[in-house]
Amino acid sequence: MSDYIVRASAADNQIRAFACRSGEIVEAARQAHNTSPVVTAALGRLLTAGSMMGVMLKGEKDLLTLQIRSKGPIQGITVTADSQGNVKGYANVPDVILPANSRGKLDVAGAVGPGFLSVIKDMGMKEPYVGQTALQTGEIAEDLTYYFASSEQVPSSVGLGVLMEKSNVVKCAGGFIVQLMPFAEEAVISRLEEDVRRITSVTDILAKGKTPEELLQIVLDGFDIEFLDTCETKFFCSCNKSRVEKALISIGKNDLKEMIEEGKPIEVNCQFCNRSYTYSVDELKEMYRRAT
Repeated sequence: MSDYIVRASAADNQIRAFACRSGEIVEAARQAHNTSPVVTAALGRLLTAGSMMGVMLKGEKDLLTLQIRSKGPIQGITVTADSQGNVKGYANVPDVILPANSRGKLDVAGAVGPGFLSVIKDMGMKEPYVGQTALQTGEIAEDLTYYFASSEQVPSSVGLGVLMEKSNVVKCAGGFIVQLMPFAEEAVISRLEEDVRRITSVTDILAKGKTPEELLQIVLDGFDIEFLDTCETKFFCSCNKSRVEKALISIGKNDLKEMIEEGKPIEVNCQFCNRSYTYSVDELKEMYRRAT
């Protein structure tokens, strides 16, 4: 498998950790949405985080949505993931162009700007779980680190990265999420803090061809690590013409009647994968017949 997530534990289960290689996911999203380099980096970071947070879910049908609403030129990003490693997403404004930041890197924080991060977990209950925090930096990894600590009360460290070629193709992408369990000892906490401080760039590590397992060995230097399992992860949207048709039927007869009276085919676009579906007037009439 090319893109995959590895799950691990360390320090006698006092630490749980996830790492991901996501270059193909981010490149698929770039191609689907024709994103500019800075938007590719921002969307790619959130897709990478979403894929790892998705596999943290317990139920097969559980769904996770990460939503950024912000005042920067990108305006917002939405990512949805499931517990099987499938992830999809889009940016509200895909073609933002900004100069490099003071470090000569893509200015993700400038593109995102101030705003809020919402984490929505649909676990089959009456109401989904919703946690929301203010964006701290707009760099996404730091914002998720803050979310875990403040909203879920789980001390965590999140590292995310997307590296672009000069041709704007994605060279590599990936990240890690490392979390302390409530019973973690002070010595373990201190050692982990030291290890995490030494990680300056996820993409520097991935660009050297390191695997997710090797990334975790660097992040958890000095700890005994037990690798528990791996999971393929991919950019995947479940939309199809039949599903979109059901959604159109659900809007009701009045709206369908207006579409039919216009006398021309309609086109419906999926925001997540950018695929479009066309329905003829005759197809709309059949939907009208079936609508309640």
